[in-house]
Amino acid sequence: MDLATLDWDPEMLALLGVPREVLPDVRPSLGVVGETVAPVAGVPVAALLGDQQASLLGQTGFDVGSAKCTFGTGSFLLLNTGDRPARSRHGLVTTVAWTQAGRPPVYALEGSIAVAGALVRWCRDELGLIRSVAEVETLAATVPDTGGCYVVPAFAGLFAPYWEPEARGTVVGLTSYVTKAHLCRAVLEATAWQTRDVVEAMTSDAAAAVGSPEAVAPASLAVDGGMTADNLLMQMLADVLGTRVVRPLVAETVSLGAAYAAGLGAGVWADPDELRRHWREAAAWEPVLDPAVRDARWAEWRHAVGLAIAWGDRPGAQGSGVPAPVPGTTGSPVSARPPDPTTGGHREP
Repeated sequence: MDLATLDWDPEMLALLGVPREVLPDVRPSLGVVGETVAPVAGVPVAALLGDQQASLLGQTGFDVGSAKCTFGTGSFLLLNTGDRPARSRHGLVTTVAWTQAGRPPVYALEGSIAVAGALVRWCRDELGLIRSVAEVETLAATVPDTGGCYVVPAFAGLFAPYWEPEARGTVVGLTSYVTKAHLCRAVLEATAWQTRDVVEAMTSDAAAAVGSPEAVAPASLAVDGGMTADNLLMQMLADVLGTRVVRPLVAETVSLGAAYAAGLGAGVWADPDELRRHWREAAAWEPVLDPAVRDARWAEWRHAVGLAIAWGDRPGAQGSGVPAPVPGTTGSPVSARPPDPTTGGHREP
């Protein structure tokens, strides 16, 4: 589909040999497209949305710069970029948030993080570091910081904004001072730092599209998903992002967004502003970390990411392009693609 015309791209169809006639019509996201047949007949079907787009709508993210993040096994962040698509320089997905007949389309940038809650479960199931998921917060809260330890959960490479499939997980900064509690805190911080990586990339890309960094910088981050029950993680997010983090009263924002969309499509509500009055805040966290400390720790995190990428480029690693040293010889080859410490190891393709 062509994001500018919101219809099938004839050039791509010709290239792939797909006849236009076999494809369905592209319809607005909000609006009646048919009626149910069974088990209850005659109910209008008034919305067609992907789950992450529905979540953004369920968080009433109607304004440019509205952002939401769903925290589960992985995490998925969407940023409303308004009525123009923002082309990403960081490998983020430019997508349609929703469309409605008679109104300008709403576009978004989407970034995905492969490992979030899955890291906590790995610590429980594979390492035996904790006995339950909830225990990670309890232990992490007993120490004020990670003791200089960072966990980069690149179990199968890194997603946005690095896109380094050969990167591998690392734990760096270990000393005899580091305890199980410090490791638990580093595990939670890994999700927070990965979120900041994506937010920074998103705001940079969106600002280039709309011409104003202030217009797209999120004033707050709306959160949902299972990991939002961890209050310490939510405070970490507020601290590393330097912005307010808000958890809604209705946790199932995907279902809520689908209901909102259907109501708008069927004319139950005439305007999105009406839905803002239905949305309720359950809890919120404000940043308390000193900005200088935050930026220094983010620089350390990005250096740790660079080390994870470098491990994927080690001599003899699959995909590194660097041969392993020959037994019986001295020295070892130098990686042909060293990480760039100024970008956290990210290299332009």
